[in-house]
Amino acid sequence: MIHSRPIAKKTDAHCPHDKKVSCGNCRLNTICLPLSLHIEDIDRLNQIIQRSKPLQKGDYLFRAGDAFSSVYAIRSGAVKALTMGDNGDEQITGFYLPGEIVGMDGLADNQYTNSVIALETASVCEIPFNRLEELSLKLPSLQRHFFQLMSREITQEQQIITLLGKSNAEARIASLLLSISSRNSRRNLSANEFLLPMSRTDIGNFLGLTIETVSRIFTRLQKGKVIGVDKKEIIINDMNALQQLAKGAE
Repeated sequence: MIHSRPIAKKTDAHCPHDKKVSCGNCRLNTICLPLSLHIEDIDRLNQIIQRSKPLQKGDYLFRAGDAFSSVYAIRSGAVKALTMGDNGDEQITGFYLPGEIVGMDGLADNQYTNSVIALETASVCEIPFNRLEELSLKLPSLQRHFFQLMSREITQEQQIITLLGKSNAEARIASLLLSISSRNSRRNLSANEFLLPMSRTDIGNFLGLTIETVSRIFTRLQKGKVIGVDKKEIIINDMNALQQLAKGAE
């Protein structure tokens, strides 16, 4: 099989967990930063960003109820956001991949409403919000870009509501795979071949499905040659068919 674009495996899809990475040389800067920023402005932004040691699988980035202080850009790896239901059960509210921002849920009430946990080894860039506000006032393009990130977050929330509103379990899973596909494509990775950082249990929790249903649908899609599955590696063989399934088409 010939790959026209690199598959999103850990060996090439993830930025190295290197503290020497800066905004200027990070391979995700075209996603995180406005294209109009000059190099000296990027340096000013880089000075306020904090890069700590990588999170390990299961580590918390922050917990619901913590005081809001920063937003975080995922540089490598993946994380999940979750909240606690009225019955005390965890409910996953989203998965975040490199180049995406978490923590903006804390803006409204000055405390985070979600907890964020690493799905695998992950590096993040912490951006103190008060410093970001100060810098945004001096760099209008940065302020506009942050508003765009907030708009994207709102759009993703709306897409999640639409996704969970689908009564067809197959449509929910197809929609999730298409979401990951398009997000990989935005990072110049393969839209057709990628690794799922989340478990089948997490997928079921997020989509409101049992793990048995998730496994059954993956098997059905594989037998129908819509996708190929090898543990966590997904190969989309028929993008059109997957898109039709996401619409609820039989």
